[in-house]
Amino acid sequence: MSYDRYLAICYPLQYNSRMTFNKVAVLIVLPWLYSFLTIVVLISLIAPLQLCGNVIDRVYCLNYSIVKLACSDTRVNNIYGLLITFLTVVGPVSVIFYTYVRILRVCFSGSKQTRQKAVSTCTPHLASLLNFSFGVCFEISQSRFDMTSVHRILKIVLSLYFLTCQPLFSPVMYGLKTSKICILCKALLFHSAVKRRPEQ
Repeated sequence: MSYDRYLAICYPLQYNSRMTFNKVAVLIVLPWLYSFLTIVVLISLIAPLQLCGNVIDRVYCLNYSIVKLACSDTRVNNIYGLLITFLTVVGPVSVIFYTYVRILRVCFSGSKQTRQKAVSTCTPHLASLLNFSFGVCFEISQSRFDMTSVHRILKIVLSLYFLTCQPLFSPVMYGLKTSKICILCKALLFHSAVKRRPEQ
């Protein structure tokens, strides 16, 4: 999405020639292939492990939750997990950071209308990305570090945050860009504010 916005804002007249069918196919196939291969390797590393327990103190099961239950040597699992986490986070974040820096440079060099249009186009994606990043950072820290000092209920709530807030937050953010939904939300907020106002 960030690359698409980068081309649309930085090269609007060349967008159709730069965003070709082949490039779209590559942008779709590469993440799917990368994800498929990483999961296949992950499962092949987990399958032979001998487990010493069966209790996972989480709402759902993660790879590293199973690795922590293993009695056998898990050094390869740990190294692979850290490497894949690093590549999965640093690769996309680098592309997103680069494209948004370029977008901001173009926006600030253009007119006020150009800046407003670019901000309205990019804000939902950035907000969704920040929301997702917060959830991912907590999941990584919760699985990799000792979280015994954190209250059990708080850990469950933050795990549920990753499962529920991201799928709910993104449609709301992108929906607010639609003028009809935005007008309806403003009307609802206005009516609730009027009802709360004490009678004079």
